Amino acid sequence: MTFALTFPGQGSQKIGMGHSLASAFPASKEVFEEVDDALSQNLSRLMWQGDIKDLTLTANAQPALMACGIAAIKALETECGFSVSDAKYAAGHSLGEYTALCAAGSISLKDTALLLRARGNAMQAAVPPGLGAMAALLGASIDDAETAISRAKDLGVCQIANDNASGQIVISGNLKAVEKACSEAALIGVKKAMMLNVSAPFHSSLMSSAADEMSRALSEVEFFKPIIPVVNNVRAKAIIDPKTLKEDLISQVTGRVRWRESVLFMYENGIEKFIEPGCGKVLTVMLRRIIKGPNGISVDAEESLVSFNKEFKDNYV
Repeated sequence: MTFALTFPGQGSQKIGMGHSLASAFPASKEVFEEVDDALSQNLSRLMWQGDIKDLTLTANAQPALMACGIAAIKALETECGFSVSDAKYAAGHSLGEYTALCAAGSISLKDTALLLRARGNAMQAAVPPGLGAMAALLGASIDDAETAISRAKDLGVCQIANDNASGQIVISGNLKAVEKACSEAALIGVKKAMMLNVSAPFHSSLMSSAADEMSRALSEVEFFKPIIPVVNNVRAKAIIDPKTLKEDLISQVTGRVRWRESVLFMYENGIEKFIEPGCGKVLTVMLRRIIKGPNGISVDAEESLVSFNKEFKDNYV
């Protein structure tokens, strides 16, 4: 069976995330310990016993989600005879791209944790609270979203942030412009326009200062050739060149997450199964809106790992 690894972005975090893996598998526990050491913070305690408001802070949520993804990978490797090199591709949604790069050996775990802490801080600081916003346009096509945006740009920045799946577009920008785009979307027949409870207008040009900060942070980190190609958000195609992968992470801060296109690229290039290691199953659910068939499975706890092992171990290669 030809498969790809996919890693979720911010929004999947929850209290208790990764605890089952750490309790059951020493290799997973070591991941959380290494991330705690890298950040000089007991992030794992926050993840397992803390307040969801603190965990949801982007500077905490980003490295926490990455740690869960890598912990799941380590459990798969030690318990199932799984190897990342058996996958054809790795991909991640927004911050999940960092997890994909770490899983593929392009960035060390320590460097990934530090980069995501820097990314979270930079993105949060880029726009004062209350000035930016994001909204989901449900039932909208790309053309619908662009039409609504074109009618709102006189009020400020507004652009497509995420092309998640068929009928699921997220827009981002100045608050008044996003609100206007939502009103215009309703007028052209979009099923639902819903403001999102987020702390900043991610993946918009308002994040330009965060992109500058990530350029500086990334310049200090060594990237290696990944053991499998990474389908990145900016290009929605497979990349193995370390220089390109690093540069595209800068562009990703202000650019569109081309997730629907990324999934279609992998599917059209032979992927039969999408495995989502980490926290929750948001990408597995989203997959059903992009391609037909039961093509996804999530691995985020001991129980799901046992089920995964039983069903797929003989079909990896």
